[in-house]
Amino acid sequence: MDFVFNGNMALKRNRYASVTGTIVDMVPAGMGNRRVNGCMIFVTLEDMEGNTVNFIMTPSTYVLDFETLSVGMLCTFWYATNVPMPLIYPPQYNAVVAAQEKNGRNVNVAFYNTSMVNEEHTLELNLDATVEVRTTNNQYYQGSPANHSLVVVYGSSTRSIPAQTTPSKIVVLCD
Repeated sequence: MDFVFNGNMALKRNRYASVTGTIVDMVPAGMGNRRVNGCMIFVTLEDMEGNTVNFIMTPSTYVLDFETLSVGMLCTFWYATNVPMPLIYPPQYNAVVAAQEKNGRNVNVAFYNTSMVNEEHTLELNLDATVEVRTTNNQYYQGSPANHSLVVVYGSSTRSIPAQTTPSKIVVLCD
């Protein structure tokens, strides 16, 4: 968790933020002085309020379940809040994770502590032998997922604070 200083008071800032919307355009992209080479995709998203948000998808962007995204899909894109980004309109972020929205499937991207609670204190994970823990290249993760940034896929959760769930899948975002 990062801290932002406001006067003489420290405010907590989450590592990841997300935008949900419909993909309205996808074109090959380049960054900086790099030419367009097909490895990066410039995605234009229209959020639920009709605002435009742009994302750069690179080869390191994790796409949940390795799905092929396309124009017209309702998706959520997560980006890191602690990296530099251009101050332009519409906003443009580097996508860390992307997932198509599906009924009955919830996805949370956050840093989870040793108690397996995310940094927003909104979700606590109950792990058992049925939970798949993988890396972004779909290999079995060989350590504890605690104290890592995780992509958590789950169905239902309790109404407690924080909500508790046994996820169906965890993907460790190895730094």
